[in-house]
Amino acid sequence: MRLTVIGCSGSFPGPDSPASCYLVEAEPGPEGRPTRILLDLGSGALGRLQEYVDPLTIDAVLLTHLHADHFFDMSGYYVMRKYHPEGPQPRIPAYGPKQTADRLARAYGLPLDPGMHEEFDFRLYGDEPIEVGPFTIETSRVVHPIETRALRVTDGAGVLVYSADTGACDALVELAKDADLFLAEASFRVGGEYPEQLHMNGREAGQAAADAGVGTLVLTHIPPWSDKETAREEARTVFDGTIDIARTGATYDV
Repeated sequence: MRLTVIGCSGSFPGPDSPASCYLVEAEPGPEGRPTRILLDLGSGALGRLQEYVDPLTIDAVLLTHLHADHFFDMSGYYVMRKYHPEGPQPRIPAYGPKQTADRLARAYGLPLDPGMHEEFDFRLYGDEPIEVGPFTIETSRVVHPIETRALRVTDGAGVLVYSADTGACDALVELAKDADLFLAEASFRVGGEYPEQLHMNGREAGQAAADAGVGTLVLTHIPPWSDKETAREEARTVFDGTIDIARTGATYDV
């Protein structure tokens, strides 16, 4: 599979990146095009996504949680799918925590019925793996003020794990075991005074990568006011594998 970073700015769009959004594509299937899924669709991401693929070719969206920097561009995506000149587009699955459908309707000022149900087939996360084309997605609830799911995506060949937003926790390490690529948030800096169980710093992300035995660590969700290289330096103190910093347009073959 191939990962393309669409947006990686922490908490709000920055000058060089939208907020969280990651495109994952499989090898082309019998129909001649790859299966495509989005991991989050945060503030500003829909515009940048169009530089890389036609958003109407997305097969499913997986929203890790309902903070604006991870879901707010679903409003624009709703407009695109509903009012496209070629006509309303087929419904696609949209996975998320409880209240996802209602939150999206309220965000756009829609009545809850039908809300966005005619554009998206809303589905809740559960204990069973999610199947989308060749992808199998497992989820684990991680530590954040609202319900948040980290995602483990496999295609039979590679393993990608996305931390979503989380404080350091055992559930994330377990989900990331032996992943080929670990896309881990590093919003905080070592030594700062921050709320507990909200985000990780670079060292905590590196420690999770080391404990899980991952191949490559990609640090993401770093706010625009932070030095990205500091996050890498913090992670390097505890993780001796490959460490990269997410940037819009970067691609990784997993």
